[in-house]
Amino acid sequence: MGVADFHCDALSKLQASPGMDFKNDPRLDVTAERLLEGNVELQVFAIYLSADRGRAKFEDVLGQIELFRQKVVVPGGLQWLRWKEEADEQILTASASGMLSLEGVEGLEGNLFYAQLCFELGVRFLGITWNYANWAADGVLEQRNGGFTELGRKLIEWCNGSGMLLDVSHLAPAGFWELAERSKRPFIASHSNSAAICGHPRNLSDEQIRALIAMDGRMGLTFVPWFVRDGGGAKIDDMRRHIEHVGALGGSKQLMFGSDFDGIETWVEGLEHPGKYADFADLLLRYYPEDEVKGWLYGNALAFLRTHLPSSAGS
Repeated sequence: MGVADFHCDALSKLQASPGMDFKNDPRLDVTAERLLEGNVELQVFAIYLSADRGRAKFEDVLGQIELFRQKVVVPGGLQWLRWKEEADEQILTASASGMLSLEGVEGLEGNLFYAQLCFELGVRFLGITWNYANWAADGVLEQRNGGFTELGRKLIEWCNGSGMLLDVSHLAPAGFWELAERSKRPFIASHSNSAAICGHPRNLSDEQIRALIAMDGRMGLTFVPWFVRDGGGAKIDDMRRHIEHVGALGGSKQLMFGSDFDGIETWVEGLEHPGKYADFADLLLRYYPEDEVKGWLYGNALAFLRTHLPSSAGS
């Protein structure tokens, strides 16, 4: 059973330790071998610039794009998925693919031309913030809970016009609701869980989840232990509480997964790396209909891409 995972931070680790081998380096959660083991047919790789590197710079964004090109989408490796036509083709070929997202726009340095360059270089999802404020908007841990700046609003317009898709994981609630009002396209939350089940501020309220459902966006449930269970210490079966809650709100068709592998140092027991997706699929099939499980693991994500990715014919 194929899997789409909408968030991992392997590129940050590869940038920090250039000697790492993406094929099977034990320091990585996400490796080529583990993706194959877990039947992950689509992995989204986040470009995340750690504060450890100092001020976020566009050259570091470019560096991670180049690492993706040199180490991930290589001959015999993942295919690079950028266009609607390539998402259509995946149904026929079931080839393993990788995509690029930007987690926080700090590295664009307030320059929309840099956003355009990222799009031309193959980035297809843009997460507006990490946890704190930047030039575009406030993150979810910024106490003032502000919305978008004037330049951030221009960024929304540019994304809507270009085909760059928006991601609200990490965005402050005020920004979420402003984006829901301003965006002409549906957006995703690539790696967030239900706040009603686990009260971490990075999780989404029922009202936010309903808004995503109403626009036919997508919500990627994540495997960060302290987003899964209050106090952490989560086990694989704890994921079912979030799945069932989103389903009860009417979101079964909008649900997908975004693990956050390589962005965490402790793991949900039983979900330590992508190879464990096979066990997760087996668990879900014990409780839920096969067509629903297939949707959560892969089909819902692919349907979104086939509908909302830009077409190469218009490039």
